[in-house]
Formats: sequence, structure tokens, C-alpha cells
Amino acid sequence: MSAMTAKKPQNTSTREDFSANQPLSLIGVCLDEDTWDLLKAFAERAPLLQLRGNFDSYRAAENELLGEGIREPAPDICLVDFDEDRRNATMVAEKTHSNSPATAIFAVSSESQPDLIIQAMRSGCGEYLVKPIDREQMLNAVARVAGRQRGEKDKKETDKAQVLAFVSAKGGCGVTTLVTQLGALLAKSWSRKVLIVDLHHDFGDAALYLGLTKYRYHAYELVDNTDRLDAELLQSFVLHHSSGLDLIPAPQGTEPARPLMAGALVQTFEFLRLRYEFILVDLPAGLNDEHLELLCNCDQINIVTVAEVSALRNVVRQTDYFTRKDIAANRLRVILNRNQNRGIITEAQIEKVIGRKISWKVPNQYVHVLKSISGGDPLSRESNSEVARSLNEWAGTIGKKPDTKEDKKGRGLLGLWSR
Repeated sequence: MSAMTAKKPQNTSTREDFSANQPLSLIGVCLDEDTWDLLKAFAERAPLLQLRGNFDSYRAAENELLGEGIREPAPDICLVDFDEDRRNATMVAEKTHSNSPATAIFAVSSESQPDLIIQAMRSGCGEYLVKPIDREQMLNAVARVAGRQRGEKDKKETDKAQVLAFVSAKGGCGVTTLVTQLGALLAKSWSRKVLIVDLHHDFGDAALYLGLTKYRYHAYELVDNTDRLDAELLQSFVLHHSSGLDLIPAPQGTEPARPLMAGALVQTFEFLRLRYEFILVDLPAGLNDEHLELLCNCDQINIVTVAEVSALRNVVRQTDYFTRKDIAANRLRVILNRNQNRGIITEAQIEKVIGRKISWKVPNQYVHVLKSISGGDPLSRESNSEVARSLNEWAGTIGKKPDTKEDKKGRGLLGLWSR
């Protein structure tokens, strides 16, 4: 590992108005002498900041060792100087972001062209500091990191949102319809703070089904900016529905699939968990490694199917796949959509084929559902329709406050009942 050119200084002053239980640790990579001297002076005045040292070489040939050095233990902040060797600086930022997604990465450079700033941000940098760095610039950047960390620490684990993923057994099983209607009911009828995240790379319809068709940013752009994520930035991505439901939409039209930094999707959802009670994730039928990483961190995975041979075959394949990936069976739910009481394939036959109980059945009332989709309002259906009653009852089993007799019997929060 490359040598460290500075030792951790002692904090001797409390003149800065910061309040934190522990100072934020900081590591520099190839910072010039003036920048490092500024940091030392800043650290002496700010009890929030504690310097651990400055690497004197990018050590591109030993980038893996550099990543391990930064990761164990991971610093709160890593400043990377992009002036000496921008290519290697980018590699260090990417490696640090991959190995330690909780570390805030600051790019430091005398160049301020927009394309260079965007390049640094795409490599995982959450801040771009232009030389010569002034004290106010550094103060604001560090304060943002401290604020995010305090917000996460102050939030109790039990207050985090439950993340419910919805996966289609095959295309056309009605996942987006169920997600938008269930989300709107949880928000409106059960007064829960609910967010839908549409993770289709293309052809995502959640925004259309909710009548929210005018927007600029989408879910994958949010994930790209996870290191800069705060409450203010989040609001520029969130669309608000009249039911009280929030939505982060999919890209409009088609876009080439963009590679995500390792852990970025999970890190984004950890931030979102602190701000909602329930997060419903609309996933495409074909899953990739990034989606699998998220699914491993979800509280519940709902596999939506219809009573067709090909769909039921895929349910078996998916449950086997999730089992091989060490996802507990009790986190999996099979949802039978467009159920017909006198269907060609009976409920008993379906459960025999898939080797598990059906967790919930949504009746087949296509006309009512089509009206809600066409109007962009999931709550516009006749409230006494069979499908409306079924969905509202399902929403109640998920969103009912844990203070009723049913909940005390273990049938409340996240306890889906079979029907």
C-alpha cells in the first residue's frame, strides 16, 4: 500500500458549530500540499473532522491494495485529487465506491468544465471541490455528509420502511396494475406513507397508470446519484399522486441498460427506507444481478402469476432460483391475478404444481381494472366491485396499524392471508 504522508492530528479546538458523537474520518489520495494544509487547518478548528492521512500515489498497478487500504476500516470521507492523473483518479474513485459504498467521495481539481465534473460524478464522487478550496466550500460539503449520517443514525431500525418487491412470472401478468392500485389504497384508505419505485429499464408504465406522465428524471438516474442523495435531491425525482402515494418512475421510452456501481441500488433503497413506511418495487420480468442484490434485501417478494401453464412453470423456476440464492422461503409470496372461480386450472392444481400455497387471489374483473388504468386513477373503480374489495382487503393486511385484534393474532403487518 502506498505511504501515508500525514498522521492523524489531534483536535484541539471546538470553534466550529458542529454537533456529532464522533468526528468524521477523512483520507486523501494524492492531494497537493496546499489542499492538505487547508484540511489540517480545517480539522484543527472543526471537531467534526479527523484526518487519517494522505496517500502519496494512486498506485494504479496496485489498485486492489489501495481499495483494501481504504476499506479497512472505511473512512467517512475520501478526497481524491483529479489533477495529477485523472484516469487513475477515476479508477480510485470507482474502486472506493465499489468496496465502500458508505464512504463519501469528494473529487478535488483545479478544472471546472461541466464534462469533467460529470465524469467525476459518474465514477462515484458525491462532491466536486474546485481549487483553491475555500473554507466555506469545504465546510458545506462536510456538513452535508454529517447531516446525512446523523439522519440515518437518528432513525430507529424499526422505523424503516418495509420493502415489498413485485415480480411477474411472465410478461402481462398485471404487476404494474397491482402495484399502483395497492400503493394508492395503502396511502389513501390506510393512511400509510408509501412509495412506488418503477425499476423497468424501459417501457415502465407505473407513471402512466397513475396519470403522472410529465417528469424529467427517473429511478436509474437517482441510483446514479446515490452518493449525493439527500431530502432535497430526492424531491426532484418524486412524483406525487392525489391519493397521497409517491412514485419514482422508470425511464421514458427506451434507454440502453446502464451498469450500476456495486451496492448502489441497495444503498439508494436504504436511504428511501428512512423516509417511508412501505416501498413497493415494480420489477421487470427478466431479473439481473443488480435486481437480485436488491431482492436479497427486500422484506417480501411477491411473484405475480396467472392461471396459465407457462406462467406457473416460471413460478416454479423463480422460487427454485430464489431458494438457490439463499432467499428464505417465508419471504416469498405467490399472488394469483385474474383469478376465476371456475377456471380451467383449479386452485388445488395450481398449488400442487408450484409446491406452495397461494398467498392472495385477485379476481378477474377486467372492465373495472381497465377503467382505472385508462383514467390514471387507481381509486376510481366502483368501491363495491369484487376486485376493489379484494385489493382493499389485501392492502389492509399489509398496512393495518399493529394495534387491532387481527394484528395481535399475527395477521397484521406484512401477514398476507390466503383466500
